[in-house]
Parts: sequence; structure tokens; C-alpha cells
Amino acid sequence: MPTALVTGASRGIGRGVAVRFAIDGYDVAVNYRNSDAAASDVVETIETETDRVAHAVQADVADPAAVEACIGETVEVFGSLDHVVNNAGINQHRHTPDLSPEEFKRLLDVNTTGTFAVTRAALPHLQESTVPEGPSVINLSSRLAFAGAGYEPHYATSKAGIVALTKSHAREFAPTIRVNAIAPGFIETDMTDATTTEADKEQRRDDIPVGRLGQPDDIGQAAAYLRDASFVTGETLHVNGGQRMQ
Repeated sequence: MPTALVTGASRGIGRGVAVRFAIDGYDVAVNYRNSDAAASDVVETIETETDRVAHAVQADVADPAAVEACIGETVEVFGSLDHVVNNAGINQHRHTPDLSPEEFKRLLDVNTTGTFAVTRAALPHLQESTVPEGPSVINLSSRLAFAGAGYEPHYATSKAGIVALTKSHAREFAPTIRVNAIAPGFIETDMTDATTTEADKEQRRDDIPVGRLGQPDDIGQAAAYLRDASFVTGETLHVNGGQRMQ
């Protein structure tokens, strides 16, 4: 059976992508950093609501040794690896005067370097994939990579780096492996709930032409499209309800 690894899949967007891939017929490795219970819940949801197999695998993507172990465990359990979704990431609201160099580096280590490390470790296994659509890597960027963010410059920088990394890897790995990115707009998750009031959500909703906030499965559907789109590589798919049109 075809297999996908989704990093940061214990909640939010990662959970939505993992469940969507399982619905579409993929066995899924559910990567997480801290929450055993949340990851186990995703595994249970997949195995209860679909006929696919899921497996939770713990790793901090900022730790190269942990990343190698994560890829090794995934291939050991499933026997192959056909698609990687680099979703793991952290966020932090800080204005520059209050942002330390250590905090800046930590966020880039997870969001950008982590994306690189997972892709690098998965590369030899993806090259052996025989799925009809061809193997792929899908990286999670953000609309803030294009708009900037005055309250989280390190986050916007990390996500802009992912766009450049996506294009570079698309060129480097062609024609064997396709590499694309998704730039979500505002998606309702526990992470955004922690930093956004209901009034803020209402204002954001008013700014979105389709008239609603994004949901994790909206990104799951976008990832499924890029997974199957065999003539698309090096692209960033903007999924924001029309809030930022390219």
C-alpha cells in the first residue's frame, strides 16, 4: 500500500492532512514531538474511520538524529515511503525588540531546517517509490511568507525560506520526485485559537471572499491535489479563501 509521512500530525493542519491521506487510501506515519495522547488519537481515528493503517512516530524535526530515526522507523513499519508532508512547525508572537537571536534561531531550526532535514533523510526512500503518480514532497509555508508579519518576523522568514527550498529541491530532484508547497491563510486550529480572539476571527472572516475561515481539511484537500498532480512541481499553492490572490 502507498505510504505517507506527515510531520507535526498530532493536531491542527497536520492531523487534517493525515486523515485526508488515509481517506484517500494511504497508510500514514503520524509524526509528533510531545503529545503521545494526541498522536494516538489520530492513529485511532484513521484506523477506525478508514481501512488504512497508521503509526505514531515521535521525533523533534530540529534534531537530525531523531529525524533519521523517524524515517527509519516509518520505512521499517510500512516497508516503503512514497510521500512526505513537512508540516511540523512552531509559532511565536514577538516584535523584534523582544525577540532574542536564540528564539529566532530555534524557530528557523524547526520550521525551515527541519523541513530540509526530513526531506534529506527521506530522499533515498522516495527515490525507490513506485507509486503511479510518482513520489512527492509537500512543504507547508504560509501567506506570511509573501506578506510579511510585523508581530512575528522570524516566523514569516522561516516560511519564506521554505518557498525557496521548495523551488530548489524541485529543480534538484526532478524528474524523479516532485516538490511543492502550500501557503495557508487563516486556518482554525488549537494553535490559532490560543492567539486569536473571537472578535479577531470575525474580522478575518469579513476579509475572506469565500465568507468563512479555513479548516484543516482544506489544507488536506490541497495536499491531496499536489500529491496526485504529476505535472506540478516547484509551485506554491495558496489556500486562503481568496484573502490573498496571486
